[in-house]
Amino acid sequence: MTQNLRLPVLFLQDQVALPGMTMPIELDDQARAAVEAARAGSDGKLLLAPRVGDRYPTFAVVATIEQIGRMPGGARAAVLRAESRARIGQGVTGPGAALWVEAETVDDPQITERASELATEYKRLLVAVLERRQAWQIIDVVNGVKDPAQLADMAGWASYFTLDQRVELLEELDLEQRLEALIGWTGDHLAEQEVSDKIADDVREGMEKSQREFLLRQQLDAIRKELGEDEPEGAEDYRTRVESADLPDAVREAALREVGKLERASDQSPEGGWIRTWLDTVLELPWNERTTDRTDITAAREVLDADHHGLDDVKDRIVEYLAVRARRAERGLEVVGGRGSGAVLALAGPPGVGKTSLGESVARALDRTFVRVALGGVRDEAEIRGHRRTYVGALPGRIVRAIKEAGSMNPVVLLDEIDKVGSDFRGDPAAALLEVLDPAQNHTFRDHYLELDLDLSDVLFIATANALETIPPALLDRMELVSIDGYTEDDKVAIGRDHLLPRQLERAALGADEVTITDAALREMAANHTREAGVRQLERLIGKVLRKVATELATDKAQVPVTVEAGRLRDYLGRPRFTPESEERTAVPGVSTGLAVTGMGGDVLFVEASAPVTDEPLQPGEGGTRLTLTGQLGEVMKESAQIALSYLRAHGAEQGIDAARLRGSVHLHVPAGAIPKDGPSAGVTMVTALASLASGRLVRGDVGMTGEVTLNGRVLPIGGVKQKLLAAQRAGLKTVFVPQRNEPDLDDVPDEVLAELDVRPVSDVAEILEYALEPAAQQGGAVAA
Repeated sequence: MTQNLRLPVLFLQDQVALPGMTMPIELDDQARAAVEAARAGSDGKLLLAPRVGDRYPTFAVVATIEQIGRMPGGARAAVLRAESRARIGQGVTGPGAALWVEAETVDDPQITERASELATEYKRLLVAVLERRQAWQIIDVVNGVKDPAQLADMAGWASYFTLDQRVELLEELDLEQRLEALIGWTGDHLAEQEVSDKIADDVREGMEKSQREFLLRQQLDAIRKELGEDEPEGAEDYRTRVESADLPDAVREAALREVGKLERASDQSPEGGWIRTWLDTVLELPWNERTTDRTDITAAREVLDADHHGLDDVKDRIVEYLAVRARRAERGLEVVGGRGSGAVLALAGPPGVGKTSLGESVARALDRTFVRVALGGVRDEAEIRGHRRTYVGALPGRIVRAIKEAGSMNPVVLLDEIDKVGSDFRGDPAAALLEVLDPAQNHTFRDHYLELDLDLSDVLFIATANALETIPPALLDRMELVSIDGYTEDDKVAIGRDHLLPRQLERAALGADEVTITDAALREMAANHTREAGVRQLERLIGKVLRKVATELATDKAQVPVTVEAGRLRDYLGRPRFTPESEERTAVPGVSTGLAVTGMGGDVLFVEASAPVTDEPLQPGEGGTRLTLTGQLGEVMKESAQIALSYLRAHGAEQGIDAARLRGSVHLHVPAGAIPKDGPSAGVTMVTALASLASGRLVRGDVGMTGEVTLNGRVLPIGGVKQKLLAAQRAGLKTVFVPQRNEPDLDDVPDEVLAELDVRPVSDVAEILEYALEPAAQQGGAVAA
């Protein structure tokens, strides 16, 4: 039941009183006036109203003075017990100095089912908050409260509610609204507590982990010290290692600067790991380590001859290099790390001629360490020069890693497949190799990772390549080119007998007393079962024969010893795959045999010409001839065909050739159409094919030719003479025409090849036509046809 009362008012600063709360109030002047007025004129009752800014409160609680005394500090205080809500009315007069107002009490609302449900939910949240604070006694009190209104007013004691939230609870008369607000606020507070507790747990776990790691590291250091192990861990150990290492002065100074940075860096800093990795790399490099070269020139040559058959150019160059270094050492002229004291060789030739294995033999001959660096498919410049240390996972380049692997500053470094180096958005590795392979510059090579001058001038670099066309001219100019053009049949037989057969016998677990392959069988393999410049396929065939022999021995189909002769190769390898075909291909007019060089070595090239019948009229500007070219010909080769046609139309009469037969439609085809072809060296071959077509005379089947032709019939020099002559020998040709200006190149051709071939240097294509075309009288009806 509501009551109208006249009571003094006590304004609370930063506090809100709710019904059921008992609180001590320090008696300052205002509070003393209100308490004295209440004891004098209202039976000890007064209003407790919150002060919220400048707003005049509309609700307060009626409180009773329970006790007046002193605080522990000696100040006077009164204990007040809040009883019920009251709505503040107008001011009135009363005794004492306090403010008196009219007040109307507010009855507690009816308890609804909804209010009971909300009270249960709020009690659950409140108990969860108290459990996190381990306030078990208060939990018992909360569980004993059954009145939803009393439970809601207990929120006045919660320290996590703001002053405005408590004022809202005081002024909210609807119990359900009051409980809903409490549920929302308590839930938010509980979520914040869970996040805060999780963060605190994570921080505590991190601190405990760091402390545990620190303790374990201290114990580990103590254990290592007791065991006498000197494993570097800290900056002091690195300083000791740097100072005791055999380093150049500039390198030691740079390393000590990095040690100083490491000493100033914290253990948790990632920079410390980068510095340690850099220092480890610097300390592992053999800055002042060098091996002593072999001074016995004869012994070095014997090592090279034992490992490889032939290849005299390379062997002579290595022996010359050794001889010069030995003389410089004798006369005290050798300068370690001097400019240009090393050498850079480029071994160019078709696959299978022994370029890669030659590098290891050179290292054995020099008594140096050997390292192979595979460059095939490398497209990142950082692979050569290294990465900047600012990148994650940075490493030095392959050159620095090769020096570290070799363990000396003067190894033999084989740069394998240098012609397969590519370039893309990550840079051009071939350009990065310019400094590495320049004897005048590589004594101060600087890797991006090390950022220190590395002396490569005493390194013997050997680069291998199949095709020189893909190597940049600036890079090729820095290397000393040694061409390995291929082997003759005699060379292949010797290599197969002395090198390949013993190696394959070991792989097949056979002994030399169990299997013998005759020289005639080896020659048959090289001549009719393979057609290559090297011996890689020949080694595979020898291995295939030995595997079949091992199978026969295992199944008792053969008895030891087994002799493989030329007549038995058909049982082991099947029918020969390659037979001379020049006679067959040139059996009709318009076909000539040329010579070409590919990435696989020298090869024969047939040019076919025909004049198909057509009724299509010539287009303006075709000059009376429509020339069709097929066979994937490049621009230079197409131009050679045009030049050949123009030459015969202008000078054919001088050779007794009726150029009128070349009017109309002429088709020129170079077989093996799936293979791209280009270059000017097929010019004389095209002239011969067209001359054969126009005259109806056959081209001799045993004649091959190569050379660039001009409009006046001059034969210009070309490249790859040695490889082309080796291919002519393999193809069974007898006479080969080469340009007159290529005659000096014949000095590089083996004597046995020149003995089997009739090599004729010419300066005019007319000389080729005079010999290569068979006389008309010997062809029967060829001309009439």
